[in-house]
Amino acid sequence: MMQAREVNFDGLIGPTHNYAGLSPGNLASATNAGGVSKPKAAALQGLAKMNTLRSLGLTQGVLPPQQRPDLSALRAIGFSGSDEQLLRDAHESDPTLLAAIWSASSMWAANAATVSPSADCADGRVHLTPANLISNYHRSLEHPTTTRALRMIFSDASKFVVHDPLPQQMRYADEGAANHIRFASSHGEPGVEMFVFGFDREDPAGGARRFPSRQTRAACEAIARRHLLDPARVVYTRQHPDAIDAGVFHNDVIATGNEGVFLFHEQAFATSRSLVTDIAGPLGQPLKLIEAQDGDFTLEDAVSSYIFNSQIVTRPQGGMTLIAPLESQENERVGAFVERVVHDDRNPIDAVNYLDVRESMRNGGGPACLRLRVVLTDEELAATNQGVILDDALSDRLTAWIEKHYPDELSANDLLDPKLARSLTDALDELTQILDLPGLYPFQR
Repeated sequence: MMQAREVNFDGLIGPTHNYAGLSPGNLASATNAGGVSKPKAAALQGLAKMNTLRSLGLTQGVLPPQQRPDLSALRAIGFSGSDEQLLRDAHESDPTLLAAIWSASSMWAANAATVSPSADCADGRVHLTPANLISNYHRSLEHPTTTRALRMIFSDASKFVVHDPLPQQMRYADEGAANHIRFASSHGEPGVEMFVFGFDREDPAGGARRFPSRQTRAACEAIARRHLLDPARVVYTRQHPDAIDAGVFHNDVIATGNEGVFLFHEQAFATSRSLVTDIAGPLGQPLKLIEAQDGDFTLEDAVSSYIFNSQIVTRPQGGMTLIAPLESQENERVGAFVERVVHDDRNPIDAVNYLDVRESMRNGGGPACLRLRVVLTDEELAATNQGVILDDALSDRLTAWIEKHYPDELSANDLLDPKLARSLTDALDELTQILDLPGLYPFQR
């Protein structure tokens, strides 16, 4: 066994954070569509969350936002002319198209990629597959920059493999780590990786009816093969269709885990009981199950509070902390459930930290949505681009950068402003110098 740690790479919330309601099945996104967002407050909330993780002794990384607006995406589908004309014509054609090319959705780094630690992979390297995110147009624009960023951060080919995204076809629709949980006795030991899907072409009738299923079984299987995982230590399970129809568009809205702890709602999966056995068998030890029953709180409570979109983190000094959104505390039934969990000596979660990430929550993403969890040995961490590892100095520089460049508010009308678009290019150019990611964005090449 090698010593390893969990490193959370959070998506830095971009300056075009806005409420467009582009994501079917994401109830918070739909509810707040058309509202006035607060990009500066959102980014500072996200940075405060990262520093909270650091205060617990964890290593924290930063993933940069995408270049937005993505005017090249408009040119690719036949729009032409000046920046002003592109924005105006796109809006006249379809306001949601304009919103899509301004979207800051890459902030939800749980969708950036699926990650398998070196302890799980046959070649002893960390494997990352960037998600193609083809289920939604605005998110499908992300993977080229995401792939480039990951290859700049994890550039040592002797320790890391950053694959190309899966084929851009619905058979291989992939939403990244939001549908993946890894269980292990400790981070450095070989684990059991659970892949969660909503659609299975072998059983298409078993899916959701109200909202689309975004992750396919074929995508999960392809990633497991790419990552050279031991098939005996891989588990595939299907989301409960009723959960998807209740607004559980990703598995991390209804279940989460950390090392040997599994926190989930009884309606999360189609086969919960056999699933637990499938994981515990190859793991070689019983799972510490924390199952919320309908009597504790409903699917609707789970979705509105985002309690399962919390992070469970192992503190270096021992014990685990639940990193939860304030909305979980404010829901009476969910808050009572959390109190019972942290005071239950039968599981290692002995503390909860409620965080204000309301700007992200209003757009449908909680604490776990904002991070990509990467398990690294000390040697692998040392080989990672240190420019994105958060410390006090980088936190101060990012705070100053946000204060300088981010609008206080952003409305739908602001998306027609070509001057704002040009000013954001200058901001991102400065950010790549701060994070030591030169040439990341298309305009820099």
